[in-house]
Amino acid sequence: MRTSGGTSQPPTKPIRILITGASGGIGRALACDYARPGNTLVLWGRNADRLQDVARLCRERGASVLTREIDLSDGHAAITAFRADDDTSQFDTVILCAGLSDMKTASEKTERAETVLELGLVNYAVPSALTMAAADRMQARGGGKIALIGSVAAYHDLPFAAGYGGSKAGLTRFASSARIALAPLGVDVVLIAPGFVDTAMSRRIIGPRPFLITPEAASRHIIAALARNTGETIFPWPFRILRMIDRLTPSVIRTAIMSRISADQKPR
Repeated sequence: MRTSGGTSQPPTKPIRILITGASGGIGRALACDYARPGNTLVLWGRNADRLQDVARLCRERGASVLTREIDLSDGHAAITAFRADDDTSQFDTVILCAGLSDMKTASEKTERAETVLELGLVNYAVPSALTMAAADRMQARGGGKIALIGSVAAYHDLPFAAGYGGSKAGLTRFASSARIALAPLGVDVVLIAPGFVDTAMSRRIIGPRPFLITPEAASRHIIAALARNTGETIFPWPFRILRMIDRLTPSVIRTAIMSRISADQKPR
């Protein structure tokens, strides 16, 4: 763990925030947006070099920064790490941004069992467990905010990405249930469901990425959703329309449409 400080942005109410997946993509953008004097950022990521690069940028903006290199496929280690970091920082905001994306390639008949397991752990089981670990600490201090980063893939039956879509669907149901359960304790749970974001994960997709947005734009949506305590935020806006269409379409028609869709991706 490392810490540092710096100078220069207008004063706002200081926050103590954990961001997982901070070594790239949306997590990196969030870290930079929250970096200001008075704020304490605890940044988790798998890539040590990229994580330290983000930490340097945040310190230059005046934030106090701690980092942890961690693999969130190990749930017990993640819970232990969270409690250790919360002992030090006492988080009032937690953004569980880390996630994996994968799908069956055009040449494969099924998804790899090991890949489906890893997707379930990193995208659903571990962030759900960390939510409750955070809520337990927050409620004892009077409350806090937790953001879970899902995906619009949760709302559609994707035959080429059952593991990914299923993991995000599980997170979506967990978030809506946890929001009801934790609200009386003063803990706000916000679900973020982005469409295509221009990250290393989405660049593996072969083919169009409609309504693509930048990680910086995604970060602004997330920060706004936390500020408004919006239960579920879907962006960009065309995906909100697709969500409504999906709800109104009979299942037999949805199945017929989705069974005809194919996709492919570049190897890792």
